[in-house]
Amino acid sequence: MSTIWKLSFTGPSEPLYRAAERLDVVELSNLLSWSIFDEDSEPTGILELLFDSAPDEDSVREATGLKDGYEARVIILPEEDWVALSQRGLPPVLAGRFALYGSHDEPPADTVAVEIEAGPAFGTGHHGTTKGCLIAFDSLLDEGFNPASVLDLGTGTGALAIAAAKVLPKASILASDIDPDSTAETARNAQKNGTPEIEAITAEGFDHVKLVGAKFDLIFANILAEPLVLLAAEIVNALNPGGIAILSGLLVEQEDQVCKAYEDKGVTVEAREPLDGWATLVVRKAP
Repeated sequence: MSTIWKLSFTGPSEPLYRAAERLDVVELSNLLSWSIFDEDSEPTGILELLFDSAPDEDSVREATGLKDGYEARVIILPEEDWVALSQRGLPPVLAGRFALYGSHDEPPADTVAVEIEAGPAFGTGHHGTTKGCLIAFDSLLDEGFNPASVLDLGTGTGALAIAAAKVLPKASILASDIDPDSTAETARNAQKNGTPEIEAITAEGFDHVKLVGAKFDLIFANILAEPLVLLAAEIVNALNPGGIAILSGLLVEQEDQVCKAYEDKGVTVEAREPLDGWATLVVRKAP
């Protein structure tokens, strides 16, 4: 029977979340997936990484930045334990009217439920960035915001696009990601959640025939701070008059840099309550 390896790091939570974010952009060829948990004695957390072969602890520390002060532990698990491991500690994520949950669980009643399994694609909802986007979206809906066209830029698992499709049944919704694995995962999740109308495309930024010149009422961009800055002009240009962009994937200390990049394009930017050290910004374009 094949086996998998689990490498776990324990220590202060905020650097662990930063390390987890780096895992979305660095290449660790034998990495299957990762999960992060907050212990009861916050702000301590555990970052768990699963590998299909023995991990090189030094390489992982270098890639994540967890070089010192974090206890590491490696154990070998039977493959059949992966399902239980991926589901353990992952109760439904509640974000306003939305609930993200795995098939092992049941979403609370009277929520807009999105089924997303733990797996290799980023964006299961158990992360301050995805949750922050959903909370901001929920608040906008409460304000009466009713976008007719939505782009989920850097869609990951498609969680944000699916959430939008469930509450905006008449909207046109496009999801894009630079990673074809994420695009495929988004398409599968859209079918599973009864939102097959979502179109998922693989694209780098706005470099796609479906995106060049396209305009949207709402753009989700749950990506990293650097691409958020680099794409500021394109994201603002892709908003219809009166359109809104919800930005995340940036640390609290990167908030001013990202705010300035968008304010320089003539839009207003509102910072929402940070979650686990991650910031969420709401960008509004004038009508």
